[in-house]
Amino acid sequence: EVQLVESGGGMVQPGGSLRLSCVVSGFTFNNYDMAWVRQAPGKGPEWLSCIKFTGRTYYAESVRGRFTISTDNAKNTLYLEMNTLKPEDTALYYCARADGSTWCANMEGYDAWGQGTQVTVSS
Repeated sequence: EVQLVESGGGMVQPGGSLRLSCVVSGFTFNNYDMAWVRQAPGKGPEWLSCIKFTGRTYYAESVRGRFTISTDNAKNTLYLEMNTLKPEDTALYYCARADGSTWCANMEGYDAWGQGTQVTVSS
């Protein structure tokens, strides 16, 4: 069974940092592109970043320079390091597996999702 489990969310003050983790199981992690997506209350999902199985990374303009995506293949874990957080970063953050049918930034190509971890940025 394919599983993705996020953790690391929480409440942080503006300017602070968090590192999200996504532990996966049920598939060969380093054969897939992986991604992070968030959804703020009342808004649609927003693609943030993806990492191809080759290691190449891509970022949305809204997070480029502040967020860093990475993987630890030995731990079957995807990470999202988030720095200089802003109140508008408040959202439920999801990791997702890309099925390889399209560019890793295209959410239509995501075939497995985690349950999400909440990030709240507030003073």
